[in-house]
Amino acid sequence: VQLQASGGGLVQTGGFLRLSCADSGPTFSRYSMGWFRQAPGKEREFVAQVSRTGGTTYYADSVKGRFTISRDNAKSTVYLQMGSLKPEDTAVYYCAASPLLIANAREAYNFWGQGTLVTVSS
Repeated sequence: VQLQASGGGLVQTGGFLRLSCADSGPTFSRYSMGWFRQAPGKEREFVAQVSRTGGTTYYADSVKGRFTISRDNAKSTVYLQMGSLKPEDTAVYYCAASPLLIANAREAYNFWGQGTLVTVSS
């Protein structure tokens, strides 16, 4: 698994942004995929997870109703559609892969992308 995240940038409060994370390896569909984020001076926190088939998703309470995680196994890519963005969403966003069915803890993820910066201006 080799993950490459992209799509970060500067957006105004209330705006939208879509992050992508592509896997260049052949085993993408075997893993649950997650997004985490880390704000300056804070711990890395769980944002969202999607199951191997894309049929089940989980979200942190802080993003529920505003963010949507999805995946396209044919393209070996996971997405994070972010809406109604707030300044507190500013962080480096990381995608990650887990062999577990349900995974919302950092320790459950074996593979990590390099991160993409999202900045929400007020």
